[in-house]
Amino acid sequence: MRFNRLRAGCAAIAILSASNAFAAAQCEDDLRILAQPRDGLTLLEDYVEEFEELSGAGFEISYLNENDRRAKSQADASTVGSFDVYYVDEANLALFASSGWIVPLDGYYPEEYDYNDFDAGMRAAATYDGKQWFAPIQGGGDLMVYRTDLLEKAGVAPPKTWEEYLAAVEKLHDPDNGVYGTAVRGQRGSGANVWRWMPLFKANGGEWFKDGKPAFNSEAAVKATQAYLDLFKYSAPGTQTGSWDESTGAFRAGKVAIIIESAPLGGMSVDKAQSQVADKVAFSVPPSPLPGGGYAHGFAIASKANATEEEKACAGLFVAWATSKEQEARRLEAGQPGELTRTSTYQSPEYAKTFGQNLADAMAATGEKTTVTFWQDPRWQELGNQWGIMLEELITGSRKDIKATLDELEAFAAKL
Repeated sequence: MRFNRLRAGCAAIAILSASNAFAAAQCEDDLRILAQPRDGLTLLEDYVEEFEELSGAGFEISYLNENDRRAKSQADASTVGSFDVYYVDEANLALFASSGWIVPLDGYYPEEYDYNDFDAGMRAAATYDGKQWFAPIQGGGDLMVYRTDLLEKAGVAPPKTWEEYLAAVEKLHDPDNGVYGTAVRGQRGSGANVWRWMPLFKANGGEWFKDGKPAFNSEAAVKATQAYLDLFKYSAPGTQTGSWDESTGAFRAGKVAIIIESAPLGGMSVDKAQSQVADKVAFSVPPSPLPGGGYAHGFAIASKANATEEEKACAGLFVAWATSKEQEARRLEAGQPGELTRTSTYQSPEYAKTFGQNLADAMAATGEKTTVTFWQDPRWQELGNQWGIMLEELITGSRKDIKATLDELEAFAAKL
C-alpha cells in the first residue's frame, strides 16, 4: 500500500504547546523516510506520537550508511519512488533537484516553522538554481579551533589572516613533545581532502568553470594545492591518508595546536566525554581570505511518492516538524552539538550555557563567511572524487608535478 496520503480537503490546527500552534495537514497513512544514522533522528523517533497528534499519521525511518543511503535513494527516486522523504546532502542535491526527484520546499514548508532561522551557510548549501530543496538537520561552515594554553605559552595571538595562520602553525609545531601545528585531511574524496582544499582554491580566486569551460588548472589552483601540501609538513600523524575522524580526533586528543575544520568540531571539542582538551580551547572564524566551506544534510520532499499537492503538503509537514525549533531544543538538551542548525539556537542562553559564549559567538559569525565552494552540478561527485585521488597522490608523493596533475584533471573534466 502507498504511504501517507492527505485526506482530501482536510486541514486542522494542532496544539503542541500552550504557546505554539501549527497549521497541520491531516494524513491517512504513515510516511516512509530514508535516512542515514543520526543521534537526532533516533531522538526524533521518541516523539512519533507527537507527530501522530499533529498530522494523524506516524512515520518509519529506514537507515543506511552514507554511501548506501546515496545509492539506495538514487535508485528508488529514479524508479519506484517508495519513500515520501529523502535524506539529501549538498553533494547529491544537484542530481536530485535537476532530475526532478525532489520538489522545492516553497509552499510546502509552513511559514510558522521559520525556514530563515536556519544557519545562513546551511541555507546556501541547500540552495540549487535559486530554490531551497531541503531543511537542514546537520551542517555548518568552518571554524578555527585552537588551544588557548599553547598559543599563550608561545606568545601567539589567534591568527586573523592566512599568513598569520601559517606562521602560527609553524611556531606551534613541536613534534618532540607530541604537539603538531595543525591537522588536515589527506584521504581521497570530494568530501575529504578536496573539501579542505576548496577554501584555499576559492581564497586564491579559483573558479571551477569560465564561459562554460573547465578553468581549474589555473594559477589559483596551483597556489592552493601547494599551500595545502605545505600544511602536511606540520600535520599530525595519520592525517596524510586520513579524513574528518583522524584530523578532529588528533585535535581532541590534545595532539594539535590549531585547526580549521567543519563547525561540528566546536561542540565536540568542549565536550569532556569526547575531548581531552575541553577546558583549553577557543574558537574564531577562518582566517581571511578563507571562506567557510558550507555543507548541510537534511530532509527533502520526494516527487514520485507525492504526486498531488496534498501529498506534497503532508510530506512537507513532516520535514518542517522534524527540523523545528522544538526538535532542535531537544537535541541541544540531549547534548548533540553536531546536529544543531538554527541561528536562534546558537544565540540562545541554553547554547551559551552548554558550550560557552565564545563558541556561540563564533558559530553566529562563521555563518556569514560560509559559502558553497564545490561545483553545484550532478557531476560534482565524479569530478571531486577524481581530484581527490590525484590530490592524495600528491600528498603521499606518488605524484610530484602539481600543474601536470591539474592539466590531467582538466582533461578529465572536459570529458564530463
